[in-house]
Order: sequence, then structure tokens, then C-alpha cells
Amino acid sequence: MLTCFLRYVIDPLKITQFEHYGRLWIDLVNEMGGIHHGYLLPHEGPSNIAYASFSFPSLAAYEEYRSLIPGNPDCQAALDYANEHQCIISYERNFFKPSFEGIRTAAKLFYE
Repeated sequence: MLTCFLRYVIDPLKITQFEHYGRLWIDLVNEMGGIHHGYLLPHEGPSNIAYASFSFPSLAAYEEYRSLIPGNPDCQAALDYANEHQCIISYERNFFKPSFEGIRTAAKLFYE
């Protein structure tokens, strides 16, 4: 499994628009074979930083998802929404291999 972790710098006056953008992508990622873990919007601390993460079964599955974005009208509409509302100033994308099980869970799975 591969998890994409996004850190956004957003316009703090456009959090509502950014939240709408995020909700669009949660559905899209889930419909396109991924598992979206949600968006984290500013609450306390910096008012212009937000996060999101989603996972795909493999790098190949993620790359397939990325290749489908340009031809998908709903994806393009989501990107157009962000551009129209200028709620995102910048973002960075990082990839991680998640570990979701604790020691006892992993041992149980191993010995079953």
C-alpha cells in the first residue's frame, strides 16, 4: 500500500471553498480505486495550513489514477473549482508506506 500525504498552504479567507474542493476529491479518489483518509482543515494554530491523505494498493494503482485525471470531467471540474476560487496557494505531495496494525494485531494475523 502507498499513502499520498498532502500539505497545503491555503488562503485563510477561503477555507469554506477549500473544504468544498476537498469533499469533491474524497469522492473522486474513492470512486477511482483509492481510499481517501480525509482532509484536515485549520482550527488551532496556523490558519493557512491544511492536510489530506489517501492510499492506493500500489504505486502502479496510484499512477493509473493520476493518468485518468486529465480525461475525467469530474476531476477537471474539481481542479477548475480550485483555480476559480484560488483557495490553494501551494501544496507539496509526499508518499509513505503506512503501518496500520499494532504488534498484537500483526502477530495475530501472522499466526492465524
